Amino acid sequence: MGIYLNPSNDKFKEALNSVIYVDKSELIQYTNKVLHTTQKYLCVSRPRRFGKSITADMLVSYYSRGCDSKEIFSDLCISKNSNFTKYMNKYDTIFLNMQEFLSQSTDIEGMISLIQRSVLWELLEEYPSYRYFDKNNLTRTMKDIYQNSQCPFVIVIDEWDCIFREYKEERKEQEQYLDFLRDLLKDKSHIHLVYMTGILPIKKYGTHSALNMFDEYSMINPRQLAKYTGFTEKEVSDLCPKYNMAQEEMKEWYDGYHFESTDNIYNPRSVVAAMTAGRYDTYWNQTETFEALRMYIDMNFEELRDDVLSMMAGEQIPVNAKSFSNDMTTFQSKDDVLTLLVHLGYLGYNSVEGTVYIPNNEIRMEYANAVSVSEWGEVSKSLKNSANTLRAIWEKRSEPVIRGIEQAHFETSHLQYNDENALSYTIALALYGARNYYNVYREFPGGKGFADMVYVPKRKFQDKPAIVVELKWDKTAVGAIEQIKERRYCESLKEYKGNILLVGINYEKNTKKHTCVIEEYIF
Repeated sequence: MGIYLNPSNDKFKEALNSVIYVDKSELIQYTNKVLHTTQKYLCVSRPRRFGKSITADMLVSYYSRGCDSKEIFSDLCISKNSNFTKYMNKYDTIFLNMQEFLSQSTDIEGMISLIQRSVLWELLEEYPSYRYFDKNNLTRTMKDIYQNSQCPFVIVIDEWDCIFREYKEERKEQEQYLDFLRDLLKDKSHIHLVYMTGILPIKKYGTHSALNMFDEYSMINPRQLAKYTGFTEKEVSDLCPKYNMAQEEMKEWYDGYHFESTDNIYNPRSVVAAMTAGRYDTYWNQTETFEALRMYIDMNFEELRDDVLSMMAGEQIPVNAKSFSNDMTTFQSKDDVLTLLVHLGYLGYNSVEGTVYIPNNEIRMEYANAVSVSEWGEVSKSLKNSANTLRAIWEKRSEPVIRGIEQAHFETSHLQYNDENALSYTIALALYGARNYYNVYREFPGGKGFADMVYVPKRKFQDKPAIVVELKWDKTAVGAIEQIKERRYCESLKEYKGNILLVGINYEKNTKKHTCVIEEYIF
């Protein structure tokens, strides 16, 4: 049993001993399937707080010859597989947390040297009697050991991409690190599995990639491993009654990562934090502040700010995710920035439509925080004042509502402020704070048509009125109210009988002014 060679299963035991552990051990069926095949190289990238390290610890516990893990896996899903013990604790397993080595080094060369010396120290201690060609050469020493022992290696690497996050601008150092990994891992018959995990997919340099043997599983395309990316709908549903939490609210707060091949995916770290605290809140900023997001959305790419505002208003935005260079500095267009935000977890990705979107309430609050301290002028003010605008609607005071809308009415290219659809963007931003209390629907079905915007109170805010908003362009706010009544848009909201507000809003093209009428609805 060593630190890097054949570690114990203590780290995984800690996860199993935690208040909440969601069983992802079926992943081992897949890694066993690709053992000693050309698919043995797996690079799995996910955002922070998505369980990467726990997965790495699980694989180490399963394959490492330095422990006996039959008992701790016997109650997990993988034990239902008839061959689950076939590969258990049978491999010389090397575990490398690259962040640990980087933090103990002053440069990349020193880091690589430290990795080699640390692993060689344990290899030569475990196998002291073999004849070695070069005891200072890690790759050759591993070959010599395999030649004599016939025991193959499994390599598990956590935080593999920390170099690209901390040495963002140093291309030479990045290439040196990639070359080290290539020489250590590529085309090595003594290695039967490599599992790397990090935030970023593998760095590309033109047409050449030093690690082109890897199959990549990312937030853009998680492939067969999608259900292991986070907590699934069923997994969260099973937890909710145990902790007296509402599935609907968990979904609003932490769901929103959708992949073709699996159920909805929730942010696991935030789900656990909410369950154990008994409180729906944003736990994202416990590991990263919103200023990290602000740095990217403030980048001066054409239409980037407009796209962010559209997503904050509930829209999905087309993106070309194929041009991304898989680092944190090489940005050629807004598409590269948006793609990075997908990998960081700040955006969801719709692979069918090729669009990005803000996935849930937790992340939406991060965007609001980032914009509120940015230099976005009237946008920042309107977001900060959106709670006041909402309160004015509750109190049926039209003038403050109009001021809130005027504040949110800013000149941006994407709004093309000349129809009711564009007006809806402004209203969505003016009432951004309403999302704390309401589920917001656009084109809500009811009666003889679709209401432009409907705000339905969340379960714990049933004392708040439902709000039906109808928008008009160069007509009248009174006419908007009449349309709501004539077409019976409130038919779908009968459970809120006696607690519904109608809001008619009109934009007058000539005066460039908004008008607003608010009244209670009586069935």
